[in-house]
Parts: sequence; C-alpha cells; structure tokens
Amino acid sequence: MFEAFAQTATGRASQEGTGLGLPISRQFVQLMGGDIIVQSEIGNGTVFEFSIRAKIVSAAKIVNQHPARQVIALEPNQPRYRILIVDDKRDNRQLLIQLLNPFGFELREASNGQEAIDIFENWQPHLIWMDIQMPVMDGLQATLRLKVLPNGQNVAIIALTASVVKEEQDKILAAGCDDFLRKPFKEADIFELMHKHIGVRYIYEQVKGTEPQQSAQDISIPDALAALPDELLAQMRQAAITLEIESMPSLIEQVRPYNKPLADALLELANNLQYDQLQALIQQAQASTLKGLNVNSPRCNLG
Repeated sequence: MFEAFAQTATGRASQEGTGLGLPISRQFVQLMGGDIIVQSEIGNGTVFEFSIRAKIVSAAKIVNQHPARQVIALEPNQPRYRILIVDDKRDNRQLLIQLLNPFGFELREASNGQEAIDIFENWQPHLIWMDIQMPVMDGLQATLRLKVLPNGQNVAIIALTASVVKEEQDKILAAGCDDFLRKPFKEADIFELMHKHIGVRYIYEQVKGTEPQQSAQDISIPDALAALPDELLAQMRQAAITLEIESMPSLIEQVRPYNKPLADALLELANNLQYDQLQALIQQAQASTLKGLNVNSPRCNLG
C-alpha cells in the first residue's frame, strides 16, 4: 500500500493519479520523526493514523512566507489575447476565468472537445487550456483534430491533467499538445506557461520587505538543467523517481554554484513534493542534450 507507483488496473483506467500520495505522506511523516499506520476492516472503513514530534511555539515566532512578486497587470502594447478554456466541469472553467478575466484577456469556454473545435473555427484563439478527460470528445481527440485544421498549428494547446504517469504525458505531447500542466496547479504556473507559449508579458508588484529574485518564470528550467554535469542530472533524476526526499535537497544544493535561480526553482518544487514535475524536467533536459549531440555529430543518423 505504501509502495511508490503501486496502482490497480482500475486506478490506471481512471487516470486520476498514480498512488504517490501514501508513500509521500509516509516519508514526510518519517522526516518529522514519526510514522503512519493503517487499520482497515471490510465493510466498516479504513483509519490512517500518524504521530510526529512537535513542540508548541509562540505566535511571534511564526514567519509568514509571501511570494517575492505578484502579477498585477499586463505590459502595454500587446495583442488582446484570446484564450479558450475547455473543461467539462464548470467549477474548473470558472477558476481559470476568475484568474484571467481581470487582466483583459478575451475568454471563452467549452465543456467538451467538439465545442472547442466549433469555437476555434469561428474565433481563432491564441491559446487553449485543454482538459483531457471529457465526455463527447476528450482533449486528446480534440487536439488531434484541431492541429490539422487551417491555422491549427498556430494555436498553443496546453493540456490540463491529473495524471502523473509518464506514458500519459507522452500521449498528450504526441497528440499535438504544446505542453501540459498537472492539476491542481498554481496561479504562477498558468502565467508562466502563457508567457512561454504565446509571449504574454506581465507587470509585477513587489511585495514589501522582499528583494527581487529571478524565479522559474524568468528561466527555462530544462535548458538550464541541460547545462549541468551529466552525473548530477542522473543522480537527481534517480532521486525524483525513487522519492528520495532526504537526499534531493542536498543534490539541488550542488546546482547552486552553477545556477542559483535554477537551484531556487528546483528547491521550490522539491519542497512542494512535486517530484513528478522534477523528473519530467530532468528527463526533458537529458533528451535535449542527447538530441543536440546527435545533431552536431557528423556521424549521426537522421533517418
């Protein structure tokens, strides 16, 4: 039950996760000097219990952490970007609408892939946030059809998925999606991907008492990772695969002499237990490095 990536056939078919929650929870509890146990009785239910070592602290010692900066507006002299939000759940669509509407984007929504195609043909959005699991027509089918339509190659399609399985992510990219974002997502992830794929530029509010820092939005993490030593990349990828929560921070600290903003961005992912995203970024960096070697080699086989 507590093994990483253990999942039943039914769970894989649901595409709602990979069974990482329990191993991450257990290792997190163990890091705090405790353990987690489970008691289950058929027909009555299951109880999870954990114990940790903790001490009471005064309110004066609690430090509130705030982001170094926050998007408050779009830079002037930009197109009025058209954004299509496709999701069969209204609450999910409204979440993105409420986030993006104050910035002046033109927004439309669709509840399935067929509606998305109909809107695309008449409206030509710059970017589509595409849910994968939907009735009538799912996100993968819709993306395949959109990309062969006139101007279909010009629209950026970013998949929204709850899956962390690499095979599923490969399917998403193979279908023609330009990128993917795992649910639940952060506001910063939305803004970062919009900047990356359609060039949206932002005005940031500096939070009082903080110094400007280069964040993950300012750097291409895969490109920066590709510049690191191969051995360090391999060790970090293995730590991400096997959920080595204790050793990952020390590996990331070895990145700091090469690229401090990159180390900060990776450490933020590790602290938020986003090991699936760490693994995907490292794998992307390693793939780009190998591709570059093959292209530059006079003996490469491009066939």
